[in-house]
Amino acid sequence: MASILIKGGRVIDPANYIDGGRDLLIRDGIVGEVGENLSEDGADRVVDASGLIVVPGLIDLHVHFRQPGHEHKETIETGSRAAAMGGYTTVCAMPNTNPAVDNEVVVEYVKLMAARAGLCNVLPIGAATAGQKGERLSDIGSMARAGIVAVSEDGKSVAGSALLKTAMKYASQFGLPMFSHCEDADLAGSGQMNAGARAALLGLNGIPNDSEEVIVARDIILANATGCRLHVCHISTEGAVWQLRSAKSRQYAVTGEAAPHHFTLTDEDVPGDYDANFKMNPPLRSAADRAAVIRGLADGTIDCIATDHAPHHYDEKNVEFANAPNGVVGLETAFALAYTGLALTNALSPLTLIEKMSLNPARILGINRGALSRGLPADVSIFDTREEYAIDPALFASKARNTPFAGRRVRGRLKYTILGGKVVVDNGVIRD
Repeated sequence: MASILIKGGRVIDPANYIDGGRDLLIRDGIVGEVGENLSEDGADRVVDASGLIVVPGLIDLHVHFRQPGHEHKETIETGSRAAAMGGYTTVCAMPNTNPAVDNEVVVEYVKLMAARAGLCNVLPIGAATAGQKGERLSDIGSMARAGIVAVSEDGKSVAGSALLKTAMKYASQFGLPMFSHCEDADLAGSGQMNAGARAALLGLNGIPNDSEEVIVARDIILANATGCRLHVCHISTEGAVWQLRSAKSRQYAVTGEAAPHHFTLTDEDVPGDYDANFKMNPPLRSAADRAAVIRGLADGTIDCIATDHAPHHYDEKNVEFANAPNGVVGLETAFALAYTGLALTNALSPLTLIEKMSLNPARILGINRGALSRGLPADVSIFDTREEYAIDPALFASKARNTPFAGRRVRGRLKYTILGGKVVVDNGVIRD
């Protein structure tokens, strides 16, 4: 495998407390050396990173690649292309496919399709219950042996507390975290957006904050009782942030994530033309909730940023708001939104931002990635944070275009994605 020398970039590597001008040498697919003024002798390729930032490959704990069963929305290959174009080298695929990822055969299928695409590490997450029907446990043990990295019922909560508690016990036995989508379906009811003045003005049913918060509380309690590591997905309310902060103060084994749309937009951004690209679950919340999420990211309460990449076909979203499915795509916009909305506003330092998007997700999964340490796989992303541009869904590598950020001006364009020493995005272009 060719050696690559990345010269003159600003290396941001939270694991090694590096934020400054360095060169990075990749040799035989692994990180060889990070230092100043490294010699170009012997390098098969030299990448000029002057003016660019060089970071560990981004890691997303929460994506939906839809395959098997919903390939008209996205496939593992197109999702991997979107990940690569967003600077992601590792993603975790949620199990709400058809059939659901609830047995070792489907786990192996996901891994096989990801390997064929060869653009991103796709780590399967196994369903907590068979068929995600909430009636009986899936075979967590066989899925663990097949290579799942977590257990989740994402898309909904496990309604039965006793069944969830048993699932947590099994997950704990196999060293797997439980990734919880926290939503009380009875409290959420037929809501389509956040309960508040904007919902009333638009004549839409509201989803109250307590529909999220009551399940966050329940799942924290059950995780602590079972010794299971809990990861709270897409935190969106001030109360949920408070609960996570409280649990951490008591040394509970709990982590959490926030999605870019929840720290960028509020329910006031839902337009009067009922554009369903602004419909997601959890919904866009109030300005106070958004501020609480940002504070949670800043003080370490919320550990990481995850996209909840949820592609849908154009025809599925181009319907009445109440009838449209929830979800937005996010892999190709996440870094630029986070850099523009958090780093440029000084809510987070660039070092902390990369920690949230690479190092911390790796630690939650317990995988040996998310750092530019010598001997680790050379997963590297390079961005130009000087360039300002408007987000254009027509240019997405994903099959889907359902984003609320079309036309939004951001900074932070991807230039290179390197996966295990292989350049998969070269100066902004995917190399097949």
